[in-house]
Amino acid sequence: MTDLYRVLPDEMDDLVIELGQPRYRADQLLHALYHGTPRKMSDLNQIPSAMRDALVAAKYTIGSESEVHRVVSEDGKTTKLLLKFDEQTLIETVLMQYHSSQEDSHPRSTVCVSTQVGCPMGCVFCATGQMGFEKNLKAEEIVAQVLHFAHLLRQREEHVTNLVFMGMGEPLANYDETIRAVRILTHPRAFGLGQRSITISTVGVISAIDNLADEDLQVKLAISLHAPNDELRKQLVPTAGPHSVKDLIMAGKRYFKKTGRRVTFEYALIDGVNDSTKIAAQLAHILKGNGSHVNLIPMNPTSGRFQRPARKRVLAFQQVLRDGGVNCTVRVEKGSEISAACGQLRTDMKKSDPLNS
Repeated sequence: MTDLYRVLPDEMDDLVIELGQPRYRADQLLHALYHGTPRKMSDLNQIPSAMRDALVAAKYTIGSESEVHRVVSEDGKTTKLLLKFDEQTLIETVLMQYHSSQEDSHPRSTVCVSTQVGCPMGCVFCATGQMGFEKNLKAEEIVAQVLHFAHLLRQREEHVTNLVFMGMGEPLANYDETIRAVRILTHPRAFGLGQRSITISTVGVISAIDNLADEDLQVKLAISLHAPNDELRKQLVPTAGPHSVKDLIMAGKRYFKKTGRRVTFEYALIDGVNDSTKIAAQLAHILKGNGSHVNLIPMNPTSGRFQRPARKRVLAFQQVLRDGGVNCTVRVEKGSEISAACGQLRTDMKKSDPLNS
């Protein structure tokens, strides 16, 4: 069986022609898929019943996810879902909403998608990283996460404005499926989200960063650095290479030179581990003058041994970077009380509440 949400618009053209249908049927089908709410083939009323029957006979289907559980933050601005794709595949995805500065306008609605079940990178402070790796998600399963929230927002007369590949898994370790999902979600004949509204986050797959720069996509790149030297980074990211800090900075420079898109370096601040002003000075030294941006992320609580720094330590770290000429902000936290914040996503079917990370 092939999910229609896997099919790129150009491939859809070929498909409908192979079925003996005129090409314009592809546009009708794409519009129904991405701007309607079909859950099964019979819901596609925009196309002839004979065409629906032909798609079924050719072993095409639509949609594969079901919502198992939903948790909403106290302010109603963050929603975490547990989605099920088959008997074994459970993943978490998150919607984060921010008030718009303009009166009477829709809120900024960012969907944080997962690309893998578990993660192979093993970051010691990340709940997903401690799950181990189970499997890659398919492009249609990534797309389904966005569409699930798009349907929810449509009921509020709102829409998805941004997309971040920062959920469970390492997006660039599932490169082909991630890129296919991006192309489907940004194609004007499909979901139509602007490429510049998408951020792909990586803990450091160097060859994939270089490949991404050659994709002719205007997506943003965020590189999870977490340390200014290789020894400390290896402690936090066990899969890091022997020269990972320099390698990542150079990869970021190549990405910027090729695409013109500024790179963000993400830095999870962990109390007593990588949050001293001395370490901040080291970070400022290696990043000064390269035009990048640093996004400081105070450690979100997980079941591990690491803790969030005190606010004054976060601000002191930020000030050292700014004094060193490095553009820097502290991430606005969303959803930590429902374990939906950065580093907290973890599906654990053994617990009575599957979303209680």
